Amino acid sequence: MRADDLPPLREVLEAHGLMADKRFGQHFLLDLNVTRKIARLAGPFHGEAVIEVGPGPGGLTRALLETDASQVVVVEKDRRFIPSLEDLAAEADGRLTVIEGDALNVDEPALLAGGPGHVVSNLPYNVGTPLLIKWLTGAWRPRSMTLMFQKEVADRVAARPGVSAYGRLGVISQAVCEARVVMDLPARAFTPPPKVASAVVRLDPRPNPPEPELLKSLERVTAAAFGQRRKMLRSSLKPLGGEALCAAADVDPNARAEVIDVAGFLRLAEAAPS
Repeated sequence: MRADDLPPLREVLEAHGLMADKRFGQHFLLDLNVTRKIARLAGPFHGEAVIEVGPGPGGLTRALLETDASQVVVVEKDRRFIPSLEDLAAEADGRLTVIEGDALNVDEPALLAGGPGHVVSNLPYNVGTPLLIKWLTGAWRPRSMTLMFQKEVADRVAARPGVSAYGRLGVISQAVCEARVVMDLPARAFTPPPKVASAVVRLDPRPNPPEPELLKSLERVTAAAFGQRRKMLRSSLKPLGGEALCAAADVDPNARAEVIDVAGFLRLAEAAPS
């Protein structure tokens, strides 16, 4: 299927009387050149399936259908968009499945019939971070994730120690995946334009990601450490052992959380009491 053969997205929006809903943090990408670039950055998919959350009118969906993905599964909470997405599915030769539902509650393995899958999405602003945490720490692990966030959130996901954006989200993301910002988008790229810039992050799983129990411990440690980020670790981690915990993990107790790398936090998580 070629997106160029389909009606322009603006015509689709007008035909269905669709507008962005602020309650869902919706901002549409209608420029096919932009969505095709995101799809290229996300691939190749090697014939595996792709899940897209919050497709809206289907701008990115069209670009994904031009890739080597075997199947594109879109999960849309806003039922206003279901008819236009089903129209697109009718043109997609059986490669597009439309699911009406909340991505925070969806069972991804069931959507993919137990097979592997990637996630590519212009995430709704109000649920982007919870969805990322779900895919990082849940039982289902995507083959890759290429996700658009507000620029501030994207920077936090990929931040390295020593910069102000470095925090819990970056540590957990980078403990599980290699994370890097691959594209910046100004507000004018969207309809309607948001008040902030956006960026696309690509996350590729590490060969040996932490086990679920270690990730739970990492969440506790980072919550304590970054919850009082101006304090030295011997103070911020006192509920978990303070100096004794730092000594067991070979981490400087006089350091602050923002300078400890992911490996250091993983050692702290391993040494922390359950």
